[in-house]
Amino acid sequence: MASSKELSGNRLDDAARAGWLYYVAGNNQEEIARKLSVSRQTAQRLVSLSVSEGLIKVRLDHPIGRCMELAEKLRQRFALDLTEVVPSDPESPSTIIGVAQAAAAEIERRLRGTEPIIMAIGTGRTLKAAIEQLTPMEAPQHRIVSLTGNIAPDGSASFYNVIFNMADAVKARMFPMPLPVIASSPEEREMLLRQPMVKETLALAARADITFIGIGDLGPEAPLYLDGFITQDELKALQKAGAVGEIVGWAFDAQGKMIEGLTNDRVASAPMPSREQSLVVALAMGDKKLPGVLAALNRRLINGLITDERTATKLLVSK
Repeated sequence: MASSKELSGNRLDDAARAGWLYYVAGNNQEEIARKLSVSRQTAQRLVSLSVSEGLIKVRLDHPIGRCMELAEKLRQRFALDLTEVVPSDPESPSTIIGVAQAAAAEIERRLRGTEPIIMAIGTGRTLKAAIEQLTPMEAPQHRIVSLTGNIAPDGSASFYNVIFNMADAVKARMFPMPLPVIASSPEEREMLLRQPMVKETLALAARADITFIGIGDLGPEAPLYLDGFITQDELKALQKAGAVGEIVGWAFDAQGKMIEGLTNDRVASAPMPSREQSLVVALAMGDKKLPGVLAALNRRLINGLITDERTATKLLVSK
């Protein structure tokens, strides 16, 4: 790109006029061409030159503009492959609807593609809310696989396992994980994972092209505890071991390292698909989840994030 000194004064003057007419006065390229007595192609080049030479600085004066800036900063800082930031609701900071709607739009976009893909799905309240936003569609070319079991401790269907909810809206091949979320013992877990049907489902999950997951916190109101998957004593043991978050049951510490032993010895969920070969997108927002989200980002447990602007701002100032 030529410097300002290398361009003639008249050329820069014309670019400035074209930029003002386009960005300030709201003229289209045909109107600019007529007013400057140039061709439409020249008018287009002059408008582009006004931006490239810094004569015009475009600022989007709308809340979504700040969200786009935050998303780009997150992408650069954490080397993410997908980022989306939605506006925070100042009157209801805990509402997940904006993140859920953005996630639903991204899921729909992927499923509308004609090229067959494998989509892996985790669990959680925000992900369930996203699935409830999906528009009914036919997608028989795709396969959708659950990363985690769908059986609660009392033998009932897990409420926040979303693959069955998804089946109501999306006509695709669905592969639930026919397992408890957390087995009663490491031995039971190993026995269950050796079953042929389970092994095939795990192999499918490992080949996922894109994955959507939630990140659960491990504070006093940890979803794993509230939903009855772990006891209060087990939660305290995880906290004592340094656990700050969990993804489909797998607990990790502030550095994003998996906790050794404890409930991780009994988690029957699939491991996360490779972030080097696929896209793993977390849906997460809120102060309680900040330590877990930050750890997952720094350790690259995820390479995609859909969040709100309040959470994004706090992530960017975190050490």
